[in-house]
Amino acid sequence: MSSPVDQLAILWYPPAYDIRVEKVAFPRIEHPDDAIVKVKLAGLCGSDLHIYRGTAGLTESCVCGHEFVGEVIELGSSFHPASRDRPSLYSTLKAGDKVISPFTVSCGECHFCRLGFTCRCVECCLFGTPSTPGGQAQYVRIPKAGGTLYRLDEVVVAYAGQELEMRRSIPKLADSSLLMLCDILPTGVFAAFQALNHPKSLPMMTSQPYPHSSTIVTLEGAQAPSGLRQHDTVLLIAVIGLGPVGMCACIAALDIFYTKGLDFKLVAIDPNEARRSKLARIYSKISQEQERGYLQVASIEDSRNIVSEWSNGVGCSVVLEAVGNNSALSLAYELVRPFGCITSVGVHSNSTVPFTGQELYDKNVSLDFGRCPVRAMFPMALDLLVRRQDIFGEIGGEVSLVDKVVGFSEAGRMYEEFDKGKCGKVLFDPWK
Repeated sequence: MSSPVDQLAILWYPPAYDIRVEKVAFPRIEHPDDAIVKVKLAGLCGSDLHIYRGTAGLTESCVCGHEFVGEVIELGSSFHPASRDRPSLYSTLKAGDKVISPFTVSCGECHFCRLGFTCRCVECCLFGTPSTPGGQAQYVRIPKAGGTLYRLDEVVVAYAGQELEMRRSIPKLADSSLLMLCDILPTGVFAAFQALNHPKSLPMMTSQPYPHSSTIVTLEGAQAPSGLRQHDTVLLIAVIGLGPVGMCACIAALDIFYTKGLDFKLVAIDPNEARRSKLARIYSKISQEQERGYLQVASIEDSRNIVSEWSNGVGCSVVLEAVGNNSALSLAYELVRPFGCITSVGVHSNSTVPFTGQELYDKNVSLDFGRCPVRAMFPMALDLLVRRQDIFGEIGGEVSLVDKVVGFSEAGRMYEEFDKGKCGKVLFDPWK
C-alpha cells in the first residue's frame, strides 16, 4: 500500500497567536536512521506557548508539538537484524511497534548520550520547530530514531526488576497516560531529582552538616560535628508554577519525601486558583496515611509570608521554577535562603536573568538551569507513572493531569484556553 501524499497537521504562523489546521506533505524517510510514526495522541505543552506567543524567536511557520505516542509504519535502511554496535532499536524496531517519543532527538551514541545527558546530544533537535516538524500531526518523521524512541515492550524489559504485577500493568497503560512520559513527567522528576540531590539540599536530606552530607569523602576520617537541631533538617522547598510540569515536580518530590521518610514543608505557588485547587486535591490523595511533611498551595502574594513564617525569615533551601519567565525567577531569588539552590526547568526566552552576579554571590545562591534529558530520566518517570495511575491514568477527573482529548478542529480554541489558564493538559487525537 502506497503512502498518502499529504496529511493533516496543526501549524503555528508568525508572528504570534496564529494556529491553523492544514494539509501538509506526508513525511518521508530522509536518512537511513529515520522512522515514520503514525501519531495516536499528541500533547499540548506549556513549552508550546513560547512559540504560540511569539517569544521563541521563530520567523517561519512550523508543525507544532513535541509530545506524541504512536506506531511505526516505516523505517530507514539502518534498521535491520544485523545492526551491531549501535542502540538496540536499530536491530529490533519494526513496523507496527508502539513507540513513545521524548521531546528531543538524541542519537544514543555520542559522548553526551553515553553520559546520560541526552538532551544535549550532538544531534539534538527539538520537535515542533521549523527544522524538525512536530507531533501535532497525523504522521511524523523521527530523526535518529534508534536513539530517540522508546518501544513499549522495551520499556517492559527495562522494568524487569520491579514486581511482576507492575510489569504486567505496563502494556495496559492508556496512550493518554504514556504520553506523560514524552516530557512533563520526566521533566517534573528531573526538577525534583536535581534539586534534592544538590549539595546544598543534602544536609537536610542526610541530617549531616555540609560538607559531610556529601557522599564523596572530603576529609578522610574527619568526624562530622554534632549539634544539628530537629528544625535544621526539615527541608523547606518551593515550587513556582503549577502547570503540568510543576504539578509533576510536586508529585515527584512528595514521592521521594515519603519513600525516604523525610521531614519537609513544600509551598506550591501559582496565580491560577484552579491549578492550586487541583494540586491541593492531588496532595490530599497522595498524603493519606503519611505522618510526616506538609504541602500548602499559595498565590504569589501569600507565598512570601508563608515562607517567612515557616523559616523564621530565612527562606527556602530549594526553589523549583517551572514557569520560564523572569518574574518567576525574581520570586525564586526572593524565596531562596542564603546558601540555597534555584533549579529552573522552565523554558526561558529572555536574554538576561533578573539578578546580578553580586546578588548571587552575596547569597551564595546556586543556579541550575536547563532541559530535561528524557531518555536518562525515563525509568524513574515510568516507575512513578505506574505507581500513581490514580493521578496519571484518568482523563478529566478531579485529580487527573489530563483534562480532555480533542480533535484537531479544536486546536485554535485549545491553544487560546491553555494560554489563558482556562484549561489544564489537553491531548489531540489526529483521527478524531
